[in-house]
Amino acid sequence: MGNGVPLCSVQIAIKGILSAIDFSSGFDPKRAQPLCSSCGLTSFQQTRFLSSRPEGKILEPVGVFEALKQHGKYETGQLFLHSVFGYRGIVLFPWHARLYDRDVSPAAAAAAAAADDSKPDSVGHGSKEVKGKMHTYYQVLIDTRDCPHISQRSQTEAVTFLANHDDSRALYAIPGLDYVSHEDILPYNSTEQVPIQHELFERFLLFDPSRNPPFTARDTLRAWQEKNHPWLELSDVHRETTENIRVTVIPFYMGMREAQNSHVYWWRYCIRLENQGNEVVQLRERHWRIFSLSGTLETVRGRGVVGKEPVLSREQPAFQYSSHVSLQAPSGHMWGTFCFERTDGSHFDVRIPPFSLESNKYDKAPPTGYPL
Repeated sequence: MGNGVPLCSVQIAIKGILSAIDFSSGFDPKRAQPLCSSCGLTSFQQTRFLSSRPEGKILEPVGVFEALKQHGKYETGQLFLHSVFGYRGIVLFPWHARLYDRDVSPAAAAAAAAADDSKPDSVGHGSKEVKGKMHTYYQVLIDTRDCPHISQRSQTEAVTFLANHDDSRALYAIPGLDYVSHEDILPYNSTEQVPIQHELFERFLLFDPSRNPPFTARDTLRAWQEKNHPWLELSDVHRETTENIRVTVIPFYMGMREAQNSHVYWWRYCIRLENQGNEVVQLRERHWRIFSLSGTLETVRGRGVVGKEPVLSREQPAFQYSSHVSLQAPSGHMWGTFCFERTDGSHFDVRIPPFSLESNKYDKAPPTGYPL
């Protein structure tokens, strides 16, 4: 290839402080054009300028795309663009989760399980048993320069912890942490020693030009991962599609606190909504059913989610948010529906896949959150 672009790679360009993604119009991976049939790389063509930037801003190269990993996992220090939300990030470490996909046929699930090295689990969701297949996710840092431009589509303070003091409801967040599925990683490399701006970048990672990728984990990152493993661990992922709207749920156990002579167990859950069709729809209502092992069944209805009623279109197909739930029992279940509205005013319900709320054995070791 000409213009100094290495073979089987694509230059990444950004406008000002942003990556190659046009955040004002969203990023649609389906617009990617094939570049190299042998490695599966694609070039991302952006022609529109950000509304918040002056017209005619010169593009600034920040790195070079690498081949997607079809097998294996990305290593600590891998730079990437998020294929859906478009932000720049860097991989801290992987998680291996069980993915319960209700969209996969029983035959396909059985074939996938047979090809998987680990023994799959199964969960009964209503009348349908769903096989769990191991899938790789990553704990990542988000470049803080991109956070303001994705905040309307994805929360940048989604990873929360219970506080260590007496207030049983107090939570705090570490900004710019996220969980990213393997297929959402668009890897690239850069010659910069600090290519990602985040307050934890240089505390967690060390530049080492002799390695690939050239960033290695500091002892601080290893210690932080070990200390907070119970509160960061991603173990189960649940997915279901209704009328081209795919809902993905990831629950996390946060710990137990004592309040008014009783135990209160806390979970956070991250939900991603994706419009896989061409029709523009808007989320209007949520309807949750929350069952506790103590025998209670709670119904929650409300407008939108986290104070928003996001529109999902071909240009901006995804929305991601996190919320919390507490029970006075060590386990329970949640399920429900989202009500969406079409442009013609008609409504339809989208199923939220049922998922378990399970506690673990680490209740007596409170999370530390930030590294010392």
